[in-house]
Amino acid sequence: MVTRMSSKLRMSSPADALPGACLLAALAIVSISLPALAQAPSAPSASAARVSNAPPAASSPAPAATLSVPPSATQSAAPQVPVIPAVHHAPVSTALAHQDLRIRADIDNPHLVRRAWVAWRSANSPAIKTQPFQRASDGPYLAVLPGSQIEDPWLEYCIELETVDGRTLPAFASRDAMFRVEVPEDLEDMRERALAQRLGERRSVAFASGEFVYFGDTDAMVAETAGGPVHPEGIADRYWRSEAGYTYRPLGVVSEFSIRAGVVRGQSVVPHETDKAKYQVGLNYASPKVRFRAADSFFLDAELLTSVTEVGFSMGGGGALLMGDPYGTHMTFGFESIETFGTRFYSRMDISATDTVQIAPIIEVTDMPHADRYGVRLLTEVQFDAGAGFQLGVRGGYQARTYTSGGPSVGTTISYAF
Repeated sequence: MVTRMSSKLRMSSPADALPGACLLAALAIVSISLPALAQAPSAPSASAARVSNAPPAASSPAPAATLSVPPSATQSAAPQVPVIPAVHHAPVSTALAHQDLRIRADIDNPHLVRRAWVAWRSANSPAIKTQPFQRASDGPYLAVLPGSQIEDPWLEYCIELETVDGRTLPAFASRDAMFRVEVPEDLEDMRERALAQRLGERRSVAFASGEFVYFGDTDAMVAETAGGPVHPEGIADRYWRSEAGYTYRPLGVVSEFSIRAGVVRGQSVVPHETDKAKYQVGLNYASPKVRFRAADSFFLDAELLTSVTEVGFSMGGGGALLMGDPYGTHMTFGFESIETFGTRFYSRMDISATDTVQIAPIIEVTDMPHADRYGVRLLTEVQFDAGAGFQLGVRGGYQARTYTSGGPSVGTTISYAF
């Protein structure tokens, strides 16, 4: 039987075995090429090309098992991009002096941020300060730089944040290269500085003055004794005044404020009195005053008067309108009134004759001190700048309550600015 099978094999011709060999070779090529095509679809691998040229006898169906392996298992994982917080911010280019500066920002991935802040400094204060960001009602996050610390000509800032793992990161600019914001000079600051330079930076003024005033004799009906007969008599209508005070000049909307105190003593005909002893009048007073700048050339004075007169405690007040340059040529209209003691209305025109001399004609209508009628005063005051902050002034004039009698007045002032 073996001999018979051998003879059959030997009897098989090459032509009979060729179809079978070709079939086996084709199956081997398909089973090996499919996994390679799954990994590189664009071109067959070199190993697949070698297998396709291998002899039929070397083929095996085992490589077909690779068809069950997912293609993704043969590829490497894509790198993960780390998630970090970021700040979106539109830089501020200009700011107003003495006004709050609002800096807004939006933060990506805020769950990774512990806190965020603005680090900033101004031209006049190089120390770096910080202002935290907070939730804003009209925006994502807001930091407000206080206007009291914002001054011309500029400020610089950067934005920093701290992550939940404790790292501090620059989010906009940096402390080494801050973003600069221009702060234009405020008009009020320019005006104040110009006035201060004009006054030699002397904002404080201490002053004192004295004056003697004589209205002449005023006729009155007097009695020598209480309840006795009355007779006409001329009463010398006169008083003297001494005053001292202090003024500080902020030179802003509040241009000046001052406090003064004084003493007035004199004699005057008191209405409805026949006792000569009651013609002795007097006043101890104190008066705070504030001057406001209403416009470039208009100023308003307001003052409160508290006093003790010969009849008791009295209150009063006053005011004035000043038009022009308060430290040069200007016109003033004003009044003062004290309960019981009297009222005065006045106007004066201060004229800068030279750089060191100022002349002021004055018109005054008054019933002070505690008089029974008004009188008119015509005065002239001359002030001299003595240098080093000192200023000296003298005044003189004439006044009368009636057309038949009048008298002179003389006074002096001295002040020191520092």
